[in-house]
This record gives sequence, structure tokens and C-alpha cells, in this order.
Amino acid sequence: MNILHNQALVDKLAAEYVLGTLRGGARRRFESYLPDSAALRLTVAEWQDRLHPMAQLAPEAKPSPKVWTTIEKRLDLQIIAARKRKAAFWLSLREDLNFWRGLGLVSTTAALILVSLLLTRQLAPVPVGPTTSYIAMLSDDKAAPIAVVTAGLNGQMVVKVVAPQLVAADKSLELWAVPKEGPPRSLGLVAANGSVTLPLPANATPQSIPLLAVTLEPKGGSPNPNGPTGPVVFKGAWVQI
Repeated sequence: MNILHNQALVDKLAAEYVLGTLRGGARRRFESYLPDSAALRLTVAEWQDRLHPMAQLAPEAKPSPKVWTTIEKRLDLQIIAARKRKAAFWLSLREDLNFWRGLGLVSTTAALILVSLLLTRQLAPVPVGPTTSYIAMLSDDKAAPIAVVTAGLNGQMVVKVVAPQLVAADKSLELWAVPKEGPPRSLGLVAANGSVTLPLPANATPQSIPLLAVTLEPKGGSPNPNGPTGPVVFKGAWVQI
């Protein structure tokens, strides 16, 4: 049946099409006629002119929060947004101009000053000499020093917490190597107080990994093998002595 030969039916379908009550296969069939029929397009335009002004008289209707939540779940928007926020955060660490400017000014003298500061505070001895080759001072978002990381040629790194942290029983602190490119890599769990010795990956040099960061994770570390799931609590530049 060709609806174009029945003007009454064309008029009725055009009205329903504009109102939005013409749905499913009937709407798709109606739309298939539009490109080839100027008369049909004119009928639709006339109904739009009649009905659209009425919309201005209707009160504004806002969908309930439940509607948006349902849409987000169906489209996985919450998961996508969380991934984007996480990726943007780690990217901002790499691209932070202040951080890279400060990193460019760090020298052997500055690293030795950090070691000297630890010794004057009567903390646990930090190896100084030919065995120590890398060091990092990790600070919180207020620039307060939290931990010092040292590493030597023996393939180990020592993480010393200088400001004890309060960590819930169901949480753990995890140390991450943040390379210039690619996702962060876990270096192991960190004690909330005292020192811990961790293996030093062969490629964990300041040239390949300029930044170390500690995140707050579920007990035992991040459940995601591809990166952290919790917030960064302190971080710092990884430099060579």
C-alpha cells in the first residue's frame, strides 16, 4: 500500500510523526518516504508549524535523577568517566609544569642535602657512598615531606616514612613508578610507619621513571593489574646522586 495516494492517511501519519507517537517500524517506513516526496515533507512541515508553538505553553518537565542514573548505567558512563578522571590525573602529574621545572633544577647537591637532613633528625641511617645511587623525597599536596626513598647498586630500594601515616585496617599504601609514557607500575606496598625494603627493577632509573607516587589502596594493594585505584597521597621526583 502506497500511503502517498491516501491524503487523509498521510495527514494523520504526519501529525503522529511530529508528535512523536508514531514509533517503531511505522515510523521508519514513514521516514523512508520523506526523501522522495516533496508533498510529504510539506505536510510534515505544516504540522510542525501547528504543533511546535504549543510546546511553549507546556510547563518545564525535568527528568528525575533516577532516569539519568539508569542512562549512565546502560551506557557505562560512570565507568568511562572514572577511567577518564584517573587517566587525566596521571597525565597531569607528568605534564605539571611546576613539577618538571623543579625536576630540571634538581642536582646531586640537592639530593645530598636530603640525606643530610635525615641524618640530622636522627632517623634510621641512610646509606651514603658508592652503594647509594638514587633518592626521592615524597611529599603530600601541601609540600610536607612524608617519606624518603633511596636505592643502591645492590638492586634494592629502602622506603623510609618520616611522617607516620594513619591508615585504616582495610587499606594499604602502595608505591608506584610513573614513567614518562605508559601506565604507572607497582613497586610494592609501603609501611605507614618505619622502613620497608623493596626490590629495585633494573629499569627504574630517573631517566625512564622520573616520578614516584604512593596511593591509598584496598588491603593488599590495587586490585587492578593495570594501575592504581585509589588517590595519590604523596609523590616526588626520583633523582640520581
